[in-house]
Order: sequence, then structure tokens, then C-alpha cells
Amino acid sequence: MARVLYIDDDEGLCRLVRRAMERRGHTIETASGGTEGLERLREGAFDLVAVDHYMPGMDGLETLAAMARLPHPPPVVYVTGSEEGRVAVAALKAGAADYIVKTIGDDFFDLLQSTFAQVLDRRRLEAEKAEAEAKLRASYERVEALLKEANHRVANSLQIVSAFVRLQASAATSEEARSALRDTQQRITAIAQVHRRLYNSDDLDLVEMSDYLATLLAEVEATWSTPLAPHRLRLSAEPIRLATDKAVSMGVLVAELVSNSFKYAYPPGVAGEIRVDLRADGPGFVLRVEDEGQGFTPGAPPKGTGTGTKLVRAMASSLGADIQHENDASGYRVRIRAAEGCGRGASLPACASP
Repeated sequence: MARVLYIDDDEGLCRLVRRAMERRGHTIETASGGTEGLERLREGAFDLVAVDHYMPGMDGLETLAAMARLPHPPPVVYVTGSEEGRVAVAALKAGAADYIVKTIGDDFFDLLQSTFAQVLDRRRLEAEKAEAEAKLRASYERVEALLKEANHRVANSLQIVSAFVRLQASAATSEEARSALRDTQQRITAIAQVHRRLYNSDDLDLVEMSDYLATLLAEVEATWSTPLAPHRLRLSAEPIRLATDKAVSMGVLVAELVSNSFKYAYPPGVAGEIRVDLRADGPGFVLRVEDEGQGFTPGAPPKGTGTGTKLVRAMASSLGADIQHENDASGYRVRIRAAEGCGRGASLPACASP
């Protein structure tokens, strides 16, 4: 059963308690007051303590408060008189696991036995719950570490593929092939950056888009900014978070639109600005990409292979967003709006996968 310390200044009652409770299977040790009880607790481990309220020098509540300051205090059953309801309430508030009213006869010992069993069962269940929670935390941390490592390896692998594509682009003999390979490299980079951010983040489900887009656009600018396309990128983005798959879709979409602006918005050698703006819009978001270039002729065939246009439509569809184009003398603007799924900052809902 249990090793119990019974603290009471009534030596006769202590002897009775020891005999009665040892017959019920417990190992009982006694202390004549709070000071002695605390010394006994410091010397050895007990499964349970029962402490009387009325004791000279240090009463039960003072003893209970002193026990609570010990490194690993056992649960306490508080013993009160029949008319001491307020004392029992005070003891429970001070940390006692339960209380019992002192009576005369075997009923008192039977009640002690029942109370001891209930308190010990609660302590056992609490210990099992704490152990299960610790195992669950350890399991989650292992899974999190594995996911981080997986994202790290995927990001590195994609970076290698991107480097191969860059080398191939530099060796290509036609401008059309070089352009197509740079487009491919940019798409790979958009995906790699998501995995790299997940590797460096404590949140493995969501990507914070303002930082992600800033890094991605810096790479786009490094790829496409040339003497023939000396354009400046400007990003304005709220701290919207997207689920991983949606972050990939938005990254590819933004890279495509911005790359197109670098290639086609302004005449060769003419500097210009390309703006990217991301804002929360109620439960959704609005993404705008715009320039002040020469636009395009409605109905004219694509200047490239048309793959970029198809990708933009596919990525917008995966985001559950609609696309609007504005094309006039002041430039070309694309607005992509998702009606729901996003939030602003950590306190609001983030975009979730459909």
C-alpha cells in the first residue's frame, strides 16, 4: 500500500492510527508536530501525509504551507474537527489534496482508509497523465525534427537543381532557350525558398509571406535585372501566413508575373519600377503586381511560349483566387483576390489548405 506520515500532537491518537492503518496494509510513521513532521519529510520519502489542524507551535495550516515549499511534497490529507468547515476550505485552498473530519471509533479509520485510497489514486493518475504528456511532447519534437530535416534536404536538392539549370542557361546559344531556362530556374527557386523557410521556422505548417516574398523577389531581381532590363522591384506586404502548398502557389505566381514584367513591360534599356503588394482582405487576401510599362495588345499572341500564362492561371486556381487584368496607357496591373482563408499576423487565422 502506502508509506504515510501522520502528524498530530495527540500521542494516543497517533498510536491508534498506526495500529489501525497498518492492519489495513499501510506503513505508518508519526510525528508529534509540524516541525518534527517537516524534519521527517526531509529525511525520507513518503507517499502521503495526514496532518491535524490543532497543534501547538505550528498549526496544520502553517505546516501545510511549509510542506508546499519542499522540493517534491507528497499529497496531504488535512484532519479537522467536526465544526471546522472553514478550516477545511482554507486547507484545500492552501494545497491539501483532501480533508477528513476527526471522529471517534473505527469509522474514522475506515474514512482515513477511503480518503487515502482516493488521494493516492488521483496522484497516480496525475503522474500517468504527466508521463503520457511528456511522451507525446517528445514524440512531437522527434516528428518536428524529422520534418525540419526533410525540408532542409528538399531545399538543398532544389538548390542544386536550380544551379544546374543556371549553368545550362549560361551555356544556351539562343536567347529563347536562355529565357526559358531562367524561367524554370525561377520556378524551382520559388519552391525551394518555401522549404528553406520551413526548415528555419518553428511553425512547420505555415509560411509568413512578407519575408518569403522579399527573399524570393531579391532572387528574381538578381536573375532578371540586366542593362537591358534595369528595373527596380518594390514590395509592400502585410504579415499574412499561408499553408505550405498555398505559399508555393503564390511564390510561383509572383515569380511568373514579375519575370514577365522584367522581360516585356519596358522597352530595352529603359528603367522602370515593378510593384508587388499583398494585403489581407477580410478573411482573404488581395495580391497586386503592377508596372508602368507599355502593356500589351489585347488579342495578340503570347510573346513567349505561353507556359507562364498557364502557370499563373493554375496557381491562382490552387489558391481559390480570381484574376483581373488592367491594361492601359499608365501600365499593366494584375489583381489576384482570394475570398477567404487568410489572416493577418499570429493572432488571426492563417490561410489553410482546401
